[in-house]
Amino acid sequence: MSQHANALIHPVILCGGSGTRLWPASRESMPKQFTPLVNPDSSTFQDTALRLGDGSVFSRPAILTSSDARFIVAEQLQHVGIAADIILEPERRDSAAAVAVATLHAARRDPEAIVLIMAADHVIGDAAAFVEAARAAAAGARAGAIMTLGITPTAPATGYGYIRVGAALAGGEGNHKVERFVEKPDRDGALRLIDEGALWNSGYFLFRADVMLAELETYAPEILAATRAALDAAVIDLDFVRLDAAAFGRAPKTSIDYAVMERTGRAGVRPVSFPWSDVGTWDAVWDVLAHDSDGNAVRGRVETIDTHGSLIHSEGEHLTTVVGLDDVVVVTTPDAVLVTSKARSGQVKDLVTRLRDKAHPEADAHRRMYRPWGWYQRIDIGERFQVKRIMVTPGGRLSLQKHFHRAEHWVVVKGTAEVTLNESVVLVHENEAIYLPIGSMHRLTNPGKIPLELIEVQVGSYTGEDDIIRVEDIYGR
Repeated sequence: MSQHANALIHPVILCGGSGTRLWPASRESMPKQFTPLVNPDSSTFQDTALRLGDGSVFSRPAILTSSDARFIVAEQLQHVGIAADIILEPERRDSAAAVAVATLHAARRDPEAIVLIMAADHVIGDAAAFVEAARAAAAGARAGAIMTLGITPTAPATGYGYIRVGAALAGGEGNHKVERFVEKPDRDGALRLIDEGALWNSGYFLFRADVMLAELETYAPEILAATRAALDAAVIDLDFVRLDAAAFGRAPKTSIDYAVMERTGRAGVRPVSFPWSDVGTWDAVWDVLAHDSDGNAVRGRVETIDTHGSLIHSEGEHLTTVVGLDDVVVVTTPDAVLVTSKARSGQVKDLVTRLRDKAHPEADAHRRMYRPWGWYQRIDIGERFQVKRIMVTPGGRLSLQKHFHRAEHWVVVKGTAEVTLNESVVLVHENEAIYLPIGSMHRLTNPGKIPLELIEVQVGSYTGEDDIIRVEDIYGR
């Protein structure tokens, strides 16, 4: 093992969740890990990637995400200057399958690679302390333990699992064996666990690739076989590794905690005390944000009177006002408003389930929908028409397409558009328009150096997104 003593840690960021407890800011079309909920200038995913910037500690990261989120991941990494391997899961199979894929991927480079599994949506208040904790836990991993980071509790939280700390490990000073993992307790149970010195289970894991593969072979052989087949049959799609869907779908759907961690005899823990939160609910978001003199955490255009201990989150140009309420959460977005007590904010997930049952599109789709070339946002919709605002990034190109049920009018309001219309290609400048008849073959490109913005007016018997016949698409959709 001496040749691996100074090996780099291979970090893996898992970012396949949907974050429904933070609706309406977080939805399937743009989950919480990609939104600036905590830091107004970056997402938690970007902040997680930036914590891996020390090249003397970490190697090139790997990202596991869904196919739908692949271009969001790539764009956000590009904005913070991080290069990564992006692996696409065909469907959600929970964390055990994701960890198996990540481990197999790292083992191809080094069978004894030290792998660090991280969540994309956690907030850590001291990046330097996190890096030092990862280095210290890696010593235990090199000695053969499957390490986790155990957070020193700051409150009797009932939303986290706990770890009972056992005897000292041989590998690395300050590392311990896990005596037992404890499911999420009630408040009295949490108080007892804290009195006994138990730690929060952060869900961060460090291990040697060969050790984890051996434990998966012992405790979850079906998961290992399915994910190995999925990776062996993976294809390269632009800058992404696309796992084989049929093979990956055979992996049983379960968490790495149930599949391995609660069964292995190799579980170890590194106690840490840096500020940490999984920001899983709106009250957790309030906890990590700065508070004003009334204890309120506000974001966006907000005014309050006689309001205390509350979170008010206002997106876009909306003005959100709150009078005479305490300990509430108010979230306004362009198409949905949430009002709840902080104490019951965990029930937002149940609310989203009800919205889905009643087929409310706002349950999963934002009004602004992101695409690999930019985004579009619905402005108005009615019988036989729809109006959208479209932004295309420099160099962005929509698919060559046609529609059977609608014509379109494009009015450029910023930048210059290169428009393909049947056999012709024309440039359309600011304050100019072009008409695209029903059935015409067309494509929109931004050839300039600034974002292209235009207003699209659709007119026809049907304006749904599924009336798009793509003939050619540089993004492989």
